[in-house]
Amino acid sequence: MIEKKEFNYENTVLIGIVTGKQNADTLKEYLDELEFLSFTAGGKVIQRFTQALATPHPKTFIGSGKIQEVLAYVNENDVSTVIFDDELTPAQQGNIEKLLRCKILDRTGLILDIFAQRAKTSYARAQVELAQYEYLLPRLKGLWTHLERQRGGIGMRGPGETEIETDRRIVRDKIALLKKKLQTIDKQMATQRGNRGALVRVALVGYTNVGKSTLMNTVAKSDVFAENKLFATLDTTVRKVVIGNLPFLMSDTVGFIRKLPTQLVESFKSTLDEVQEADLLLHVVDISHPSFEAHIEAVNEILQEIGAAEKPTLMVFNKIDAYTPEPWDDANLIEQRGRQHYSLEEWKTTWMHTASHKTLFISAIDKMNLNEFRQEVYKAVREIHISRFPYNHFLYPEITEEQQI
Repeated sequence: MIEKKEFNYENTVLIGIVTGKQNADTLKEYLDELEFLSFTAGGKVIQRFTQALATPHPKTFIGSGKIQEVLAYVNENDVSTVIFDDELTPAQQGNIEKLLRCKILDRTGLILDIFAQRAKTSYARAQVELAQYEYLLPRLKGLWTHLERQRGGIGMRGPGETEIETDRRIVRDKIALLKKKLQTIDKQMATQRGNRGALVRVALVGYTNVGKSTLMNTVAKSDVFAENKLFATLDTTVRKVVIGNLPFLMSDTVGFIRKLPTQLVESFKSTLDEVQEADLLLHVVDISHPSFEAHIEAVNEILQEIGAAEKPTLMVFNKIDAYTPEPWDDANLIEQRGRQHYSLEEWKTTWMHTASHKTLFISAIDKMNLNEFRQEVYKAVREIHISRFPYNHFLYPEITEEQQI
């Protein structure tokens, strides 16, 4: 009998700063997310360091006293990786590596590393590799000497793992080759999208780990990989779905995240084209997450950036089975009642109720309220289809709230 080996998580430390634009509460949210990112990449966070600064220190991001405090902790606790919540300049990263003498990553580098782990197809790997090279190009001098000392683990996957390249020209040539390769594949994928006929296209969008793939599997009866980790899905999956007698195409796209690296937005252009060319967006939200409103805002910003913000949208609030408002005592007048105390019914009477787009509350994993979900998607898809083919209206009848699909 073969025994399963336990996964060895690396000891990691997180560092963030409180600034005029980012208060302590916001920083805690970001560091909570960064810890989940670290776990996804294979790291175990054993300590967090924070500091209040008007602006990041130009040489070491945090102050000299704090960096010495981090150094002492790293040396005493067998820490292999220190992760900063904000993007470091090449100079900052080099200076910090010299002082701490361990792997130094920022949020961008960590996300790129997770993408390198998750990329399965040659297309996804090429996209991630391009993003990695563009990120590493200005950091070559410090990074390659660092890679000579340590190999493997978080932040060491991808182009830097197999060969130390000190020649910037070689890296630029690789970037140019990858761009040409992706342009060729992009044209092929655009042709494939054009060959899908006149079927209405529906795209699932949302923050990472909100349950898009689970919803896709439930509605489309597909087998898209789903896991309770960030960025479980990188490759776009398209499935034909039929609700009632109305067929349409549904695509599951890569999840978004706050502070999404610009390199990934550019590299995953073709993936985002699925969103740009969709006729209807299903914006999936994890309502059980305490920062779901901030997640909505982050997704909307990226949709605005890629020119998809004005598309018809259904807001789908998922994971209602996991939503538990914090208890609140009506008699306790000292404590101010906040949104964390809202029940689902109360949430439905806030801005969600007055939004111009329809809002739905479901649980994809427990299949709660999925009939209402199917009805609303049917109505939205039917409206788009009839606008294109008005003579087909009799093929797809309108449904009432009482009718089941």
